[in-house]
Order: sequence, then C-alpha cells, then structure tokens
Amino acid sequence: MLGYALRRLIYSVPAVILASFVFFWAVRATFDPLTKLRQARDPGVVRREAARLGLDRSVAEQYFLWMKAFVTGDWGVSTRTGDSAQSMLASALGTTVQLVFWGVLFAGVLALAIGTYSAVRKYSLGDHVLTGFSYLGVAMPAFWLGLILIQLLAVWPKEQFGLAQPPLYFVGLHSPGQSGVNADYFRHLALPVLTLTVSLIASWSRFSRASMLDALGSDYVRTARAKGVPPRRIFFRHALRNSLAPFITVVATDSALLIGGLVVTEQIYAIPGMGRLFLDSLLAGDVYVLLPWMLIVAVAMVLFNLAADLGYALLDPRVALR
Repeated sequence: MLGYALRRLIYSVPAVILASFVFFWAVRATFDPLTKLRQARDPGVVRREAARLGLDRSVAEQYFLWMKAFVTGDWGVSTRTGDSAQSMLASALGTTVQLVFWGVLFAGVLALAIGTYSAVRKYSLGDHVLTGFSYLGVAMPAFWLGLILIQLLAVWPKEQFGLAQPPLYFVGLHSPGQSGVNADYFRHLALPVLTLTVSLIASWSRFSRASMLDALGSDYVRTARAKGVPPRRIFFRHALRNSLAPFITVVATDSALLIGGLVVTEQIYAIPGMGRLFLDSLLAGDVYVLLPWMLIVAVAMVLFNLAADLGYALLDPRVALR
C-alpha cells in the first residue's frame, strides 16, 4: 500500500504542475503586480521592479521562478496587507481545516446513520420524511441558510429572552497567552458548522441510502441469508462494510473541495479561512496570495483523493492497489 501511495503521489505531480501553470497564466494575464508602481508614473522604477520580479520574462520562465521560490519557502508579500503570504495562508488554512473537520465529522456520522436507517426501513414513513428533509437541505443555498440560522439562533433568542448569542466572529482553539481551550471556541463554531453540516447531510445521506440498498440487494447478502446467517451479522459484517467504501470516497472528495470552497459560509460568519482569503485576494488582485492558494488547494485535492482510494481498498478487499 505504501508503494501504491508513493506511485500515486508521483503520478499526481504532472497534473498539479499543469493545473498550477494554467492558473498561473490566468492570474498573470488578469492582474498586474505593479499596478501601484505604475500609478506613480516612474518608468524607471517600474522597469527595475519588473526585472527583479522576473515580469519581463516569458510566462514559462516566470512560472519556473515562482515555483522555485514557492518550494524554497519564499511565497512573497501580499500587496493588499503587506504581510507574508506564507503566514496568511497558514493561518487561513488552519482555520478552514478546523471548520471542515467538525463539519465533516458530524455530517458523516449523521448522514451514514440517516442513510442506513432509510435503506433498512425502505419506503416507510421515516424514510419518506428523511428523504423530504434531504431534498429540502439540498435546495437551500448556504447564504440563505446561514442568514436564517443567525436570525433564529443568535438574534431572535437574544431579543426575546436575553440569551447570550453565539459570537459571530472567529476565536481560536487557544487564546494567546492563556492555557487551556478557549471557552468561546465551540460556541463560535456552532452556527457555521451547523450551516455546513445541513448541506452535507442532505447530499451524503442520499448517497449512503443508495449505497446501502445496493449492498443489501447484492448476491453475497442473499447467499448469507439463505445460509441462515443472523441478520445483525449480515448487516454489520457484509452490508455496512461494503456500503462504506463508496461513501468514504464521496466524503473524501467533497472534503477536498471544501478546503477552498467555503467562500459563502466563511464570508457570512466572518471566518478568516481559505475561502474568504481567496475572495478578498481576488477582489484586490493580490497575485502573491492567489498563486500559492491555488497550489495548496490542488495539493489538498490530490491528498484527499489518495486517502479515498486507500480507504476504499481497506474496506473492500476485492479492490487491488496497483
């Protein structure tokens, strides 16, 4: 398995390079890192800075220089804030990973439970109710759901009953200069995690139900029933284990997309994560943040897909890793 993982990582390198080069070309063609200098109307300063940054070379040469600097840890300085792009991305990535971790954890467990129940109790009242709620969850946009949750769970309880509302700003797991877990950490994450969880459960539970129905209707389950194997053993040892393999694949793939795709959720709740950083940098034309952001998201996609393949092989012995 280790050899397979190494081969997959090696095979993924050309794909990451190609994707990053296309994005690099698009960013360079759209944004000019020397916009502020050009406004000063000093051609000499602009030429010297362009030569220093390699902007007077071809796109391929610029990409090679940027990739070399990225690998060596020189990611540049944000033109929007003046801070190190590396520190900004490290902070944003850590914040987003926390949100994704809790959202995927709760959504995965609940979606699996709901999907399994719906499959076992197929066409029952509970199955129809859960199916209806799942369709409703898929249909609700994240921005609308987030605003409704803020109104119902934060603003309205405070106005009507004087209850303390969850803080609508981000607080870290540990406060600077203090030991122990920050008391407001989980209160802050309650609303954004709930927003993320609702949409994930809505889609994952339907997939879990379909996967479990496929497993329950398979030949090996029918054979086990014919041999008199106890239903509990059939469910846990055969049906559930085999339905988990495709479910984990979907969860891992969607989790990779969430690393850079929580733009709306992070914007609504003022969370300084990867999605909000991308939006702010895109609006400001901050090239030195956009380029490493793209590469980090691409690498995350590769790693999550690799984890999905390995998980699939561990759960399903019929899958051979070559």
